[in-house]
Amino acid sequence: MIGRLTGLLAEKNPPQIVLDVNGVGYELDVPMSTFYNLPGSGERATLLTHFAVREDGHYLYGFLTEAERFAFRQLLKISGIGARTALSVLSGLSVADLAAAVARQEIGRLVKVPGIGKKTAERLLLELKGKLAESTAIGALPAVDDASQDILNALLALGYNDKEAGAAMKQLPAGVGTSDGIRQALKLLSKV
Repeated sequence: MIGRLTGLLAEKNPPQIVLDVNGVGYELDVPMSTFYNLPGSGERATLLTHFAVREDGHYLYGFLTEAERFAFRQLLKISGIGARTALSVLSGLSVADLAAAVARQEIGRLVKVPGIGKKTAERLLLELKGKLAESTAIGALPAVDDASQDILNALLALGYNDKEAGAAMKQLPAGVGTSDGIRQALKLLSKV
């Protein structure tokens, strides 16, 4: 629904921010890794988003990098892990640290995160194994390259998984426009 927002940073109250986009203030919950890298209040910021609709309301989560958003979405897929816990994990560990902990099966790094006990950490290690290495392939690139981000979002919306979309993105020429990039990426993916 809402994939990215660009606007002025109106408020910063951890873990929530308000982004003013043409007069509309969007409340976003962000992990601390994103929060600490945001510009000051009143400055322009671009955030990738994850929009969640639940019985008790609509929620918007913001991330500076595609890798953070990807890791957040992978965490949400795990039974018993909600948005608050996923934000807590990403606030306590960078995506690279989380991927390294999963690759090395280091339960000790995960239990140091507030709200993560031994059983939850074991489940995280099991469920995330082999999935977070893909997030670094998609990129820890900031969300400033609008065309690349639009191409990636289009591929994901068309049903391609993160790995397929990331592989196609790597093969596109630098500086390609959105429509040409989508067309070329779809050609590449149809050959697979």
